[in-house]
Amino acid sequence: MLETNLKNAKILIVDDQESNVRLLQRILAPAGYVNLKSVMDPRNVVDLYKDFVPDLVLLDLHMPHLDGLAVMKAIGPNIPEGEYLPILVLTADVLPETKRKALSTGAKDFLTKPFDATEVLLRIHNLLETRLLYMRLQHYNETLEAKVQQRTHELEEAQVEMLERLARASEWRDDDTGLHTQRVGELSAALARAAGVPEEECELIRRAAALHDIGKIGIPDNILLKPGKLTPEEFAQMKTHTGIGAGILGKSHFPMLQLAEQIALYHHEKWDGTGYYGMSGEAIPLAARIVSLADVFDVLTHARTYKQAWSVERALAEIEVQAGNMFDPRLSALFLQGNWRSDLLRLAAEIDKAVQVSIEAPPTTTSDCTAIS
Repeated sequence: MLETNLKNAKILIVDDQESNVRLLQRILAPAGYVNLKSVMDPRNVVDLYKDFVPDLVLLDLHMPHLDGLAVMKAIGPNIPEGEYLPILVLTADVLPETKRKALSTGAKDFLTKPFDATEVLLRIHNLLETRLLYMRLQHYNETLEAKVQQRTHELEEAQVEMLERLARASEWRDDDTGLHTQRVGELSAALARAAGVPEEECELIRRAAALHDIGKIGIPDNILLKPGKLTPEEFAQMKTHTGIGAGILGKSHFPMLQLAEQIALYHHEKWDGTGYYGMSGEAIPLAARIVSLADVFDVLTHARTYKQAWSVERALAEIEVQAGNMFDPRLSALFLQGNWRSDLLRLAAEIDKAVQVSIEAPPTTTSDCTAIS
């Protein structure tokens, strides 16, 4: 098998003397080397090299226009980084300085003319064998690297899936569909796209946003499921879910989980600085500002233990009121421009066919948008 691969190797002969080219062809062809190309004008070597992509170059040193050293320098930039291309120099120049220059410029072996046919074949065989073994090693390393990357990706996916399921489990406690996290992820990605965020980052936001309330798993039921208004002490404990979530997601080297940590910690910050940690304006991470809008919109349009569901129109009107106070005004404007009713219905159908936009609840004296913040 090895011998067959060697015989199929592509050999490029570069020599300005036609007699030398024919001599090499007469030596190589009977030995089984059939993929041969030759060029006698060294100025054409680079183009032929690009087209032929040889496994071995047989190169004369003293030629008109470009000598062998210049040819090696010319084809050097076209050799992929890290690739082993053997160049066998064949020349009548026996000076030690010539040999030194050739080997230091890129030649892998050196033969002086007139040469022995058997020695030429042995040198060619050894050089091609080295190239083949090098390529096999390179392929093995690339395959191994691909497997490592695949396993790393699978591990990351498994960790993310575990956290997503944990987030869903926590949501089941105060969301009877358990789908709030997924809807917030999809709406956040849609808003990010509208804001001009690159698609790759939008996908990160989609997945990271689904983990925004993972810290609720640490909030007692008597607070999380309380039907009435929370006391100051209860609200203070409810606010700890952001820190709990950031603690669960923290210290990860995966970009998605790093973003999820940021969102979990800051998605209750307000544009005017009256949020949990007092951050304001653009100091609040963009992803957290996006998720804040999507989160509030989804909570408003779905029933919870402490509130009835609002219609999409009423929820959008509340977002308009809170623009510049609770929400980023630019993101609010984009959100209000979007066709969010159809988006919500589409996303609901994708996530769970049973989810529907609820009818408008009776008006109340307290803004539900402020109450859930």
